[in-house]
Amino acid sequence: MLVAQWVPGRVECGCDEAGRGCLAGPVVAAAVILPEGFFHPLLNDSKKMSERHRNEVRVYIEQHAVSWAVGMASPEEIDEINILNASFLAMHRAVDALNAQPDHLLVDGNRFKPYKKVPHTCVIKGDGKFAAIAAASVLAKTHRDACMQALHAQYPDYRWAVNMGYPTAAHREAIRRLGSTPHHRKSFTLLPPQLTLPL
Repeated sequence: MLVAQWVPGRVECGCDEAGRGCLAGPVVAAAVILPEGFFHPLLNDSKKMSERHRNEVRVYIEQHAVSWAVGMASPEEIDEINILNASFLAMHRAVDALNAQPDHLLVDGNRFKPYKKVPHTCVIKGDGKFAAIAAASVLAKTHRDACMQALHAQYPDYRWAVNMGYPTAAHREAIRRLGSTPHHRKSFTLLPPQLTLPL
């Protein structure tokens, strides 16, 4: 059962990201401020929801949230500052884009780079504990999936519409055959050591 609010009356913003473990595509974060008493029976950690339920709940969140926003960090930024810092950057960009000022950030995970002077609390597995973080996980996941599906149209051989950029066998086989794309994270191990990229 998700907790609607940690401290009643406080404007809390849930933050989460999607795509940290991918070989390709941006890391995408969402920031969500929910109204008091917000509830949706299907809302949960996005990883525990079906694609259909995620997309259904996404629409509901976007229609009923006090404020929501999505931020991204590109593969180039990931390569430059590493995936952890890029995740923080994407979260900061999402909070920057909100049209309401939060009193407190509830961040999924165990680490976060402070955002301006807004206090924050890191919550391990927070997407299964707090509604605002769960909502952020749904928006981050669905927006990132939509991004990868759009990129799939340009690079269909990598099957991003199916694997969303994660390191599946088919994705790695396409990298082995065709090489990397501008959307791949060059600082990641794109292929196991026994395989090499084509020259």
